Amino acid sequence: MNSRIDAWQLQDHTVLITGASKGIGYATARELAGLGADLLLVARDDDYLEQVRVELTDDFPGIEVLAFAADVSVTEDRLAVFDWVADLETPLSLLVNNAGGNSPKATLDYSEADYRAIFEQNLFSAYEMCRLAHPHLIQHAHAAIVNVGSVSGITHVRTGSPYGMSKAALHQLTRNLAAEWAVDGIRVNAVAPWYIRTQRSEPALADSDYLDEVLDHTPLRRIGEPEEVAAAIAFLCLPAASYITGQVLAVDGGFLHYGF
Repeated sequence: MNSRIDAWQLQDHTVLITGASKGIGYATARELAGLGADLLLVARDDDYLEQVRVELTDDFPGIEVLAFAADVSVTEDRLAVFDWVADLETPLSLLVNNAGGNSPKATLDYSEADYRAIFEQNLFSAYEMCRLAHPHLIQHAHAAIVNVGSVSGITHVRTGSPYGMSKAALHQLTRNLAAEWAVDGIRVNAVAPWYIRTQRSEPALADSDYLDEVLDHTPLRRIGEPEEVAAAIAFLCLPAASYITGQVLAVDGGFLHYGF
């Protein structure tokens, strides 16, 4: 096959995706499967995750789709995920850290338990998943990690300060690992979405006045779709992106040029 075509394909790759059953994670699974990658899906809801696994298996008959129910913000669950990966004896070459969560409040309204939970979900889980994946990734010639950050880690948005702090730290983790693990042949990048049409964003966007305000600060004048973030993640996974590492790619419809 033409080497340039190979650069835009993910055959012989296996990707582990967290938060894989809905929203950006689910769209990413579909995008990477379409490019030829085998899928290892991780999410908390066992029954729903199994439905997604069956659906993707049916839609992509040439792709291996496996699933494991786990909450990656919990240490024991993270370890169980990588025990599962080891038992599969499947060469892992790609990691997408998509799992996360938020509870927007004013800074003074958070309890210590509240903000620590946000950091566990958004930062420490990804940190540990990267560390646990490292021994697997170094065995592949074109390994990559993509972390799902947020524009709230770059500028102020109304997500609550712990969420923005956790995503800013995730972006910095991306840069640090990119520099540290380049010698191991592992590229590390992140995407930073603005408002994307997912189950999590629906309540806020249902307020028409708030939606108008969001659109007024978005040059493309629309809300992004999960598939558009998934396409950016997929590009960063591809061999075609082999000279790109340590980057945080905004998928924001131009929002960061406006602020909010």
